[in-house]
Amino acid sequence: MPSRLENRRGVYLITPDVDDTRRLLALCEDLLTQPVALFQYRNKSASAGLKHRQASALLESCRKAGVPLLINDDWRLAAELGADGVHLGRLDDEPAAVRDALGSQALIGVSCYNELARARDAAALDVDYLAFGAVFPSPTKPMAAPAPLHLFTEARTLGKATVAIGGITPDNSAQLRDAGADFIAVISGVFDAPDPSAALAAYNHSFSKVIP
Repeated sequence: MPSRLENRRGVYLITPDVDDTRRLLALCEDLLTQPVALFQYRNKSASAGLKHRQASALLESCRKAGVPLLINDDWRLAAELGADGVHLGRLDDEPAAVRDALGSQALIGVSCYNELARARDAAALDVDYLAFGAVFPSPTKPMAAPAPLHLFTEARTLGKATVAIGGITPDNSAQLRDAGADFIAVISGVFDAPDPSAALAAYNHSFSKVIP
């Protein structure tokens, strides 16, 4: 089945580990006034209760902005909240089982790291995007194996959208666009910037496939 993201491209924002829900939401709502292709709720350190509160509030903001919200790892939380989908890593449940649980409309993304064989296996299933990374050295995952840019060119034959993650800046994002990436996933490059709104604008400008 083709990707449900056929008509979406651009910046894929992923939340940092922030316990202050009010501050996180205020920042996300400000960013959602700009073009955002996808949003992912990710907080590796939060309790189950905090994850539920933060993801629920962020989902409401994303709904108002018309931006799909995916939940990192936890498809059960995505199902409980009615989120748009889930992102699955190597240690999470199998995509086929998650598809059965979430239904035909849910978005499912899969981490493929630097492994084209894993991407081929995932593409044979009913998933929506294949994520490769870290494409550049990343402060979020400093030990991640490097994912060369040619992966995006080779993955074009798989019929799924591709996501680049890891160390992406406005200065290097055009390389990913030219290699064939459909989305650039960003955490610290936006959320840790002195001016997150200006940082997002810079990413959108540099990755845009529309030449002014």
